[in-house]
Amino acid sequence: MSSLFGAKAQQNNSIKILAASKFNEAISNDNIQLVDVRTAQEYKEGAIKGALNIDFFQQEKFSEEFNKLDKKEPIYLYCRSGNRSQQAAAKLQEMGFTKIYDLRGGYMGWPFKK
Repeated sequence: MSSLFGAKAQQNNSIKILAASKFNEAISNDNIQLVDVRTAQEYKEGAIKGALNIDFFQQEKFSEEFNKLDKKEPIYLYCRSGNRSQQAAAKLQEMGFTKIYDLRGGYMGWPFKK
């Protein structure tokens, strides 16, 4: 049982869920790693400016594309509602990413759409 709690504590150190205002503030910097993990069709319907689209459901391509990114730099994720990006964040943690920021509520809750 303690290993279960230990894993949860470790996850909290690497993965942070940010409210839209904090997420928007964080991604306003240049040279950030911002990734939309929705499908290409969802991405085409609207996305956060500057986001790279890496579909969570295409696992082989997902791993391949994320391996091209810098694991030491912060990575900002979002999906439609927050569910897929949480799963993606856990996978990225397993892949060695250490600063993972997930948008609470996903793109559906993003108030900064143009």
